Amino acid sequence: MASDYVHGYSAREAERLHDQASTLRELLHHDSTWPPGSLVLEAGTGVGATTAIVSGQNPAVRFVSLDFAGASLAQARAELGAAGLRNVSLTRGDLYRLPFPDAAFDHVFLCFVLEHLTRPPAALGELIRVLKPGGTLTAVEGDHGSCYFHPETPAARAAWECLIRVQAALGGDSLIGRRLQPLLRGAGLREVRVSPRMVYCDAARPQWLDGFVMRTIIPMVEGVREEALARGYIDADTWARGIADLHATGTAPEGTFCYAFFKGMGVK
Repeated sequence: MASDYVHGYSAREAERLHDQASTLRELLHHDSTWPPGSLVLEAGTGVGATTAIVSGQNPAVRFVSLDFAGASLAQARAELGAAGLRNVSLTRGDLYRLPFPDAAFDHVFLCFVLEHLTRPPAALGELIRVLKPGGTLTAVEGDHGSCYFHPETPAARAAWECLIRVQAALGGDSLIGRRLQPLLRGAGLREVRVSPRMVYCDAARPQWLDGFVMRTIIPMVEGVREEALARGYIDADTWARGIADLHATGTAPEGTFCYAFFKGMGVK
């Protein structure tokens, strides 16, 4: 089963997902392309932020985009409709029991999905079941343990660690990026290749400070406040100082922020 989605389903989270997708578009998806005429399963479409990117840059590819959350699919439908994208079919379903026959798809794509699952190997096995022999599976994941920033204070680091701990307590793994290669190989894929994609932000890259630190990362941390306090991972005063200090990494002249994503691809 999936873990509880650590970031929630609020309107602010939907906004954050769109900010994240647009900021990371070139870094993560400049090579998210498939041959014309392909049928691609996108597993975990969410609100459609990434769906719009990859389907828009592959107009001759047909996508079936699946998610278990009906509300998210409704947002994705609106997103794709507003963008005039007609090469995507949205469907509701469970990653562990996909409503498709064996070898139904030419390729499979998932982005920021495995980190939220309690049983990633089982989900990968099911995704590979519906993949044609010779087809590819592409997965994109982050790794919260790769995060470094300046100025770093004990309170800022404590707030960041709450994000990791809360997701783990809910059954997910925000450190999964480092495991992507063995996960894909263990699932039976061959020719597995993993490409690290580094984000680095400083005052010379203001668009990254705004789009990644202020609009993506800090709202992601802020979203676990109540859960972190309820579980006793941090006290309210330390949390407030930590969030303020994280803001300094995006607003202070000396602020910097570094984070790594991992994009893996294997062949069935």
